[in-house]
Amino acid sequence: MNRFRSLRFAMVALIPAAVISLGIATALAQSPAATPAPAPSATPAPSATPAPAATPAPPPAETKSPADTPAADQTAPATPPAASVQTADPFGEEITLAPKTVVILKGNANWDSAFDTLMDSFKALSALLDKQGIKPSGNPMIVYTSTDDTGFTYMAEMPVDQEPKNLTKAMSMGKSPEGKALKFVHRGSYDNMDNTYEAITNHLDDKKLEAKDTFIEEYITDPLKTAEDKLVIDVYVPLK
Repeated sequence: MNRFRSLRFAMVALIPAAVISLGIATALAQSPAATPAPAPSATPAPSATPAPAATPAPPPAETKSPADTPAADQTAPATPPAASVQTADPFGEEITLAPKTVVILKGNANWDSAFDTLMDSFKALSALLDKQGIKPSGNPMIVYTSTDDTGFTYMAEMPVDQEPKNLTKAMSMGKSPEGKALKFVHRGSYDNMDNTYEAITNHLDDKKLEAKDTFIEEYITDPLKTAEDKLVIDVYVPLK
């Protein structure tokens, strides 16, 4: 029992004693004081005339003490609000990726500056589409094509419904990956994704599954407008 609950319990326990004290004080205040009876008058009483019979006063209505009347919260207990249920994120969910038409920007990056490099690619693709009034038809993606100890090569992809013009030399049109894959969810900064990928590797080993030499990250939250520690990224691991 924490300090707040103990204090609350003590305050509730004092209420009956306070009610009793208040009741005694009220009763004493309402009772008539002991006043001596007035001396009999020397004037002779009038002739005895039978007085009308006194109508007996009705008995006082029965009053119940507060203890006899159940409190409102006892007679009609409030219905507690339904507890919100938070479902767990998918971990290793088997799905089938459908190909999407995407504009692609190829690049390479070092691990030390990986996130900034990826964001620069997304900015370049967004600027191209904004200039031509084209809205993306899906979430931006990163497809990793090769990795080593120092860095990686990748394709930044933005789904579109129409083909933009004036693509740079590093840009092209294409299709996003398709086929069977496992879906995982990462929440938090890009720097903490090592933990997610370690869990993915352990899952593949436990299930004896063989993955292709690529993996995909779909940014569910806008990476250009969302705080890095609030990112939500779906990771897809294509299977052989």
